[in-house]
Amino acid sequence: MYNDKVVDYFMNPRNVGSIDGANGVGEVGNPKCGDVMKVYLDIDGNDVIRDVKFETFGCAAAIATSSMATELVKGLTVDEAMKLTNKDVANELGGLPPQKLHCSLLAEEALHAAIADYKNRKSGASCAEYCNACVPDDEEDSYVPENSRVSD
Repeated sequence: MYNDKVVDYFMNPRNVGSIDGANGVGEVGNPKCGDVMKVYLDIDGNDVIRDVKFETFGCAAAIATSSMATELVKGLTVDEAMKLTNKDVANELGGLPPQKLHCSLLAEEALHAAIADYKNRKSGASCAEYCNACVPDDEEDSYVPENSRVSD
């Protein structure tokens, strides 16, 4: 069901854990499948992601996509990291089974929520200005982030 790279990122996840004093934290979940992802960011004064960690409760694809997303954004500026899409994560993993593509979307949303939290803390603005990760429950079934969703 999973390719070797997905299995590797599940069995040997990178950047697992939390960051004490993180200056950006984002948490998202999918009530339909039960996956929950939390991303912690340590960002320097130049808006560069110095460190990133994740905690994920979910299936192999959820853990692998969380791990890959953290690998892809470490060392990027927050603006560069905001451009990361679930398609980028899935492609870097060599693909995911169609029924597991939603896991890559959760990884994207958790990262974007953490960046929004960072920007909110920094400027005092609403996180809604930076991402759409926080979606009311009644809109969840119809929610698709602009230009980022891989169909599943």
